[in-house]
Amino acid sequence: MNRPIFRQSQRMVTEASQSYSFSRRAVALGAAQGVFGLALAGRMGWLSVIENAQYTLKSESNRVNTTPVPPRRGWIVDRHGAPIANNRTDFRVDIIPDRLENKGRVLGLLREILQLPPEQMDRIVTDLENAAGFQPVQVAQNLDWERFAAVSVRLPELPGVAPTRGFSRSYPTGAAVAHLTGYVGAASAEQYKQTRDPLMVTPGFKLGKDGLEKTLESTLRGVAGQKRVEVTARGKIVAELATKPDEPGTNARLTIDIALQDYAARRLGTQSGSVVVLDCRTGEMLAMVSMPAYDPNSFSDGISHLEWKMLSDNDHVPLMNKVLQGLYPPGSTVKPMNGLALLRAGVRADERVFCSGALRVGTGIFHCHQKRGHGPLDLKNAIMQSCDIYFYEMVRRLGYDNVAPVARALGLGQKFDLPFSSQRFGTVPDSAWKQRKYQTSWTVADSLNASIGQGYVLTNPLQLAVMAARLASGRALQPSILAGHVHPAPALPIQPDHLTLIHEAMWGVVNGGGTGGAARMLTPDVALAGKTGTAQVRRITMSERAGGVLKNGALPFKLRDHALFQGFAPHDNPRYAIAVVLEHGGHTVRNLDTPAIARDIMTYLFDKDRALASLAEAEPTWGGDIKTRMAAESAAYRAAAGAPPLAIGAQTELGATAPTDAPAVRAATAADIAASEALANSAAPGNTVAEDGSTESDPQ
Repeated sequence: MNRPIFRQSQRMVTEASQSYSFSRRAVALGAAQGVFGLALAGRMGWLSVIENAQYTLKSESNRVNTTPVPPRRGWIVDRHGAPIANNRTDFRVDIIPDRLENKGRVLGLLREILQLPPEQMDRIVTDLENAAGFQPVQVAQNLDWERFAAVSVRLPELPGVAPTRGFSRSYPTGAAVAHLTGYVGAASAEQYKQTRDPLMVTPGFKLGKDGLEKTLESTLRGVAGQKRVEVTARGKIVAELATKPDEPGTNARLTIDIALQDYAARRLGTQSGSVVVLDCRTGEMLAMVSMPAYDPNSFSDGISHLEWKMLSDNDHVPLMNKVLQGLYPPGSTVKPMNGLALLRAGVRADERVFCSGALRVGTGIFHCHQKRGHGPLDLKNAIMQSCDIYFYEMVRRLGYDNVAPVARALGLGQKFDLPFSSQRFGTVPDSAWKQRKYQTSWTVADSLNASIGQGYVLTNPLQLAVMAARLASGRALQPSILAGHVHPAPALPIQPDHLTLIHEAMWGVVNGGGTGGAARMLTPDVALAGKTGTAQVRRITMSERAGGVLKNGALPFKLRDHALFQGFAPHDNPRYAIAVVLEHGGHTVRNLDTPAIARDIMTYLFDKDRALASLAEAEPTWGGDIKTRMAAESAAYRAAAGAPPLAIGAQTELGATAPTDAPAVRAATAADIAASEALANSAAPGNTVAEDGSTESDPQ
């Protein structure tokens, strides 16, 4: 029997084969371990060398809290170095809403530590409800050291509370510089979202919101510092570390004389108006005042809801920078300029026009302010007596297109290179302008209205001051407000004998029996040359003309005439030029009229003691100085409003815009433009401004 054959592949395991197999596995394992070790070492090297800075920073941030330190703003100083806006040491406490825990307990502790009154606590609660989570809410500022320290030592119990030792903006002369400097305030939510700059939400940091504070922000701000403290994992402060100091902003020196600025603001008294004073040699602005105004210290600290409403409701529009935003018919202040235009066009200085008190043109009768007439007058005496008939007749003959170029050369309608964003530039009309704007032809009535500074002619107070300075100097002076930024001023194409005649006429307005005798200087050795003006703002009905035109004192404030003055001194060697504009001033109060105001302000430049004595005599009759009157107005407004709940009245006004862009200002300017256009376009016979004649004061 055949047996099956089994073939078995038998593997022989020897000591050598076992040794080889172990060695191979050991090598593979070792290689794997080596690769892992190299990867680990590489990663450790990467972390410790390449990313060392990043992880060191993260580690440091866990151990150290870093907070930006708001930089000290550069000062704004006047031409002599005196502060217009400076900084004062400030101990303050804020709350960061999104870091606040157990609000009731924290607010209770703050009330106890800082001894806060109920109305302030109500204001804080309201502000917290309305604030963005990252937006600091002010608890208290200008604290004494003891209360500030009491909060600082109890910070572990006060999550979300941020005590800050820093600097607050201060405006020593308050409302007198409000429209010059503007103010600073906390960054808005929109500003933070645009930049994501942590400095924007740092308690105590403020940036320019209006005026020079806004336009010079990049110069004034400076560079933030850093405050560093070592903390535990729970955020408890262990130690204060070295602090990186801030870099203060650069000071801005202005051409303004702050003492003159303050005097001019006070001298305007209770009037709604503006003053501009220029250096006739350089064009530098020595004063730029708009009153009434707000207190920039209040805005910088955080204006209350009640104060914002009071300013917005005021019919004198204290939020408006009247120097740059106010537009007014210049009235008879343009007659010296018109005189130059007539001389340039070939009118002889000795040519006379007979003024009977009225002039018939077509079917219309155009009156002079002197109803009985002036008789025969040449150019010089027509300016001195502000005779309307003379200028009606001369401009009717020549056409206003011969006057407009001279008006523009003297600064009317011109835009000036100044660090303000709120300028309005007015209008110097002519036939081409009217055709473009209204698609209608220029009329004789348009020329007659423009000849007395009415109709379509509009100017702001700065342009009026520039006109005075150019008339005084004969050069194309450009106004400047930043020291060291004086512009070249070439000579204007004016014949010297023509300019001399105009100077003599303007001297006669004030000193020779003209309409501006109340502007005669208090200094016996200095004479002021000038020109008064009145600008009508309403239509006078035919029935009112027949029965007697109402005096300004009998009219509501908004219907009264504007009162204006422009001039320069000394008349024989001009050094300073001035423009004063009183909104709806109406020449109703002698010591609050433009000639007297201009007289005292110009006297201040030559004899401060006389000027201050004049102010000291009159100011008490107006209710005291600016600060006293503003406090009285605030108290009266609160009483008239029925003393609203303190939480509502005292809460911070978060919706406040920059004053020069406030709804109240936009509404006022729109109303003024509409009224001006309506008055200018009422050219039907019997219903034009010129048919009533300008309203000028009798010789003083």
